[in-house]
Amino acid sequence: MARTQASLPEGIRITDHISLGVITKTFPMQRVRSVLAATGKASERERDLPAHVVVYYTIALALYMQSSYREVLRCLLEGLQWLKDPALTVRVAGNSGISQARTRLGWEALRQLHDEVVKPIAQPVTRGAWYRQWRLVSLDGSTLDVADQQANEAAFGRPTASRGHSAYPQLRFVSLVENGTHVLFGTRMGSFATGENALAKEVFKALDSTMLCMADRGFFGVEMWRQARATQAHLLWRVHKGRLLACEQRLADGSYLSHIYPSKRDRRHGTNPTVVRVIEYRLQGVAAAEPVYRLVTSLLDTQQAPAEELAALYHERWEIETAFDELKTHLRGARIVLRSKTPDLVRQEFYGLLMAHFAVRALMHEAALKADIDSDQISFVHAVRVVRRKLPAFNAIPPCAAENVP
Repeated sequence: MARTQASLPEGIRITDHISLGVITKTFPMQRVRSVLAATGKASERERDLPAHVVVYYTIALALYMQSSYREVLRCLLEGLQWLKDPALTVRVAGNSGISQARTRLGWEALRQLHDEVVKPIAQPVTRGAWYRQWRLVSLDGSTLDVADQQANEAAFGRPTASRGHSAYPQLRFVSLVENGTHVLFGTRMGSFATGENALAKEVFKALDSTMLCMADRGFFGVEMWRQARATQAHLLWRVHKGRLLACEQRLADGSYLSHIYPSKRDRRHGTNPTVVRVIEYRLQGVAAAEPVYRLVTSLLDTQQAPAEELAALYHERWEIETAFDELKTHLRGARIVLRSKTPDLVRQEFYGLLMAHFAVRALMHEAALKADIDSDQISFVHAVRVVRRKLPAFNAIPPCAAENVP
């Protein structure tokens, strides 16, 4: 649907609701300046919109997808102004000035800031985040509509529809999610035509030996498996029922050991094998359940990870669908497209959206720890509303004298 400029209810201004402190606590000014310097995007002279302000502005845009560019900027600048000198007049750039400032910044600095800061945050006491000693993460992909501009269509492409093509170009992205906190991390994006597996190979870089990664059958392949295992993470992936996995050794819990091969020739000659453990199970009494589910895992020891536990655990993979719904429906807004008109600004806006989601999820995780509950018991929608309010007691912004906030 076309974007329309939304207004706030009568008598309420966006400045009554935003919390700049939540953003700056999650993405400290010192880290932002460091990333800007490393990417060569630090402002060389004082401007109405220096680079570090535009970084925060891009993240704030994601919290207010239905509000105008200028209204979000006014709110942001008034927050900074309050820190420096409330008596000074705030100058709010027009849409053209905002676009120029965003274009100067580009998207690479936002991606680097995302990669440095947006990481798993679960602590040992975080509920639902662990299976034994492993941090639970899941892998999956999704798409987002972008503004219907010729440049965006050329860069990202459109999916086909029953009557030609869809209304909007789309970007594709693949993420890992930390199951216990719903933090999306390691994310990579591309055009709609870019395959999820191609993006996933870049996402694997965010895995490490502390993790147990779950993924659906679309990601399974010998090359993909080996690349993911090279990170030292353990894997629990579903496979298609037609995949040939010979039972080579039946184990005490009903699972069995098998080998996978990179090619048919290797299978025939028994060369270049990779050992996996196969778990097959049924879901009794579940409507629309498939006859048999098949999982493969790198956890070969039945004492270390019993088959029954892994079968039950795999269905936690759906936590990533909930995280995508938070990102695309509750934060972005249902049926709202990314507003940027050029491919580079779409990429910038996309990473701003991810960082806004991370800021909200970090706040929810902190609240869950204090209350000693699972963060699933906290409403994401409510948390977004809290972040959108001004929190005067949120002492998160460093002194302006030390940071030279303009």
